[in-house]
Amino acid sequence: YLFSLLQKQEVCGNLTLQHHMLEPVQRIPRYELLLKDYLKKLPEESPDRKDAEKSLELISTAANHSNAAIRKMEKMHKLLEVYERLGGEEDIVNPANELIKEGHIQKLSAKNGTAQDRYLFL
Repeated sequence: YLFSLLQKQEVCGNLTLQHHMLEPVQRIPRYELLLKDYLKKLPEESPDRKDAEKSLELISTAANHSNAAIRKMEKMHKLLEVYERLGGEEDIVNPANELIKEGHIQKLSAKNGTAQDRYLFL
């Protein structure tokens, strides 16, 4: 309720909290692209060259770290969805666990070879 009141204020531009939280995350790739473009146009003998290359290295490291953190968060979100679908199986929710794959499979019976539909979480 509080967030909806805040986002209705003129200073927020009627944008949601999620939109405002995306801005800082989107800046890192923009800076990386800007620095790459700057380095393409910067002469090799420029006194700024070394600092620009170091800046690109740092921002690239930050971008990789940010992307890895986002992927980890998305994987945890998927794991929580599985947790809910399975009715709250407690030992699934563990930071060390990871959802690798899910989908339909055919289980073949060892007795008579008949196929049975199953849904597998790996």
